Amino acid sequence: MMSPDEIASLVPAETAKFRSPIPTQPVSSDEFVPGAQSPKQREFEARVKQLGSELAKKQGVSRRVFFQGAAGMAAAFVAMNETFGPMYAVSKAEAATPEMANERANALKGQFIMDMHTHYLRDDTRLTNFVNSREAVGKASWNPALVGKPQTLDDLKFANYFKEIYMDSDTKVALISGSGSEDPRDWFLTNEMKASTRADVNKKAGAKRMFSHAIFMPGTPGWLEKVDKDYETLKPDSFKGYTVGDNTNKHLSKHPWHLDDEKLLYPFYERLVKWSKTTPSLANVCIHKGLFPPSTTKSFPDLLKHADVRDVAKAAKDFPQLNFVIYHSAFRYTGGAWNVGWEQFEKTGRIDWVTDLAEIPAKYGVKNVYGDLGQIFAQSTVAEPRLCAAMLGQLVKGLGSDHVVWGSDAIWTGAPQWQIEALRRLEIPEEMQKKHGFAPLGAADGPVKKAIFGENSARLYNFTAAQRAALEGDVVAVAKANYDKFGEGRTNLRYGYMQKPTA
Repeated sequence: MMSPDEIASLVPAETAKFRSPIPTQPVSSDEFVPGAQSPKQREFEARVKQLGSELAKKQGVSRRVFFQGAAGMAAAFVAMNETFGPMYAVSKAEAATPEMANERANALKGQFIMDMHTHYLRDDTRLTNFVNSREAVGKASWNPALVGKPQTLDDLKFANYFKEIYMDSDTKVALISGSGSEDPRDWFLTNEMKASTRADVNKKAGAKRMFSHAIFMPGTPGWLEKVDKDYETLKPDSFKGYTVGDNTNKHLSKHPWHLDDEKLLYPFYERLVKWSKTTPSLANVCIHKGLFPPSTTKSFPDLLKHADVRDVAKAAKDFPQLNFVIYHSAFRYTGGAWNVGWEQFEKTGRIDWVTDLAEIPAKYGVKNVYGDLGQIFAQSTVAEPRLCAAMLGQLVKGLGSDHVVWGSDAIWTGAPQWQIEALRRLEIPEEMQKKHGFAPLGAADGPVKKAIFGENSARLYNFTAAQRAALEGDVVAVAKANYDKFGEGRTNLRYGYMQKPTA
């Protein structure tokens, strides 16, 4: 987590006065310091404000209301193209014509999307930095609406999570993930909480809308016994681990580990092989990698060797029955270091550690390594769309379009609809395709994007055609239809931290 001094230098993202459909500057959770707004992002913010004001006036609505609709989302991507170059499939006519924008949105809203990387915080969480930060803003009178008003973590808890995942986006199915800690009080959610929420949502929905992880922490006292108990009592859909150990409190991390540690990890894998014979999704080993920029490396140098992908290939080769799903696709340069990733790609054609991950199948002859897009897609789309395109190109080329899976890491970055729209519209520039041998991503509902959005995870988690059909008329589908017709629309809020606005 960030230090109190680092947090004091930031402001809560929820307090941003301008609610753009696409974030105009980096936003982070409390895991790393967000980067400052770049000159290009300031240019984008100015463009989208101007365009939004002009189009909202013509349509007789406020700019905020305009940005809650499909035409407002289209306008944001027009501004992105004007700022970063033509990378998103959108036209000014779509932005200026609500009927055209709505027609496109309605044609795609039934697209099957499985978001297998989502989060919210437990009711009794001690991770109150968000609250403390909001209260500090009020005391400083930076945001008059917060002066003298007690702040809560409600925006980061289940009720708002459900609204933003299922009502404010086209997501059909989600998996509740989490993060463990050496201190039991600092787990985002206990494994029991995740399983309970999954059961409650699916029961009330009348269909399988939700999956859940069980977090495993190798090396901690009694960890294998806990794995056995979680399997027996909670029936998780898959297990997830952090090779750096305690990612929430890195200063407490006493048990980092490697995937290819035969003595420590292989007994766990052997259990998964056995259990997956009756529960196929337990063949999925979900692993947090990357998100370890130079600033984090400086503070925790001993954890660096656990954050990269040096240990993936051997484990994957030794256990071909399992699927190693690498979360964040191991991208290293979060926070203020996104430009380092782009500069590295321009100079060398490589990106730490995404390129290393993408090269594993060809180098080691394995077919069971997958890349998850959680956080890295959201952050790179905002910071440097060309980097986003390069990472997608490398992952699809190296792993295969059938081995890249959708995750948004929401709700840290707000409702995931803007991320969904970004992938639907994104195309790798032709010159980048030619130079690096990347295939085009294709249409929003084309085979590559359909595979990434949902088909690959449906295969990994054995989500059947019957289960998919059941979603069409369940309680959530009915609520979503009513919400789309009568609801307030997306808030376009983000949650977490951002740098203070510059003059």
